[in-house]
Amino acid sequence: MNDIKQTDVLERPADRRRNLRSPLLALKVRIEEGDRCFFGYTKNISRSGMFVATLQTLPPESEVPVSLHLPPPIDRHLECRCVVVWNRTYKPDSPYEPGVGLRFVGLDEKMESAINAWVQQPSA
Repeated sequence: MNDIKQTDVLERPADRRRNLRSPLLALKVRIEEGDRCFFGYTKNISRSGMFVATLQTLPPESEVPVSLHLPPPIDRHLECRCVVVWNRTYKPDSPYEPGVGLRFVGLDEKMESAINAWVQQPSA
């Protein structure tokens, strides 16, 4: 039996995306917040941001430094600042993975264009 409520599906922040995104194969992401440093795994990325699966929560609107290596054809290490747009805490009965939705801040145009081109490829 499916325990997902209609409101859960309609109100998910991920459903309000404006940019096309591409699934990734669990790339390790480093996030820093003050004295804390933790790792998560990105599950999808767009030119404007990404979802990072992690048990660590960050408050919405906080700004954090993030680093990860993007696979070919970009094949480049990305270090940037991100704003937490939303978070989802772990709930044993939830069908949704815990993590944070991050929006890139000040991403250079070359990197944004490379991500956008990669995301729009049919094989991405």
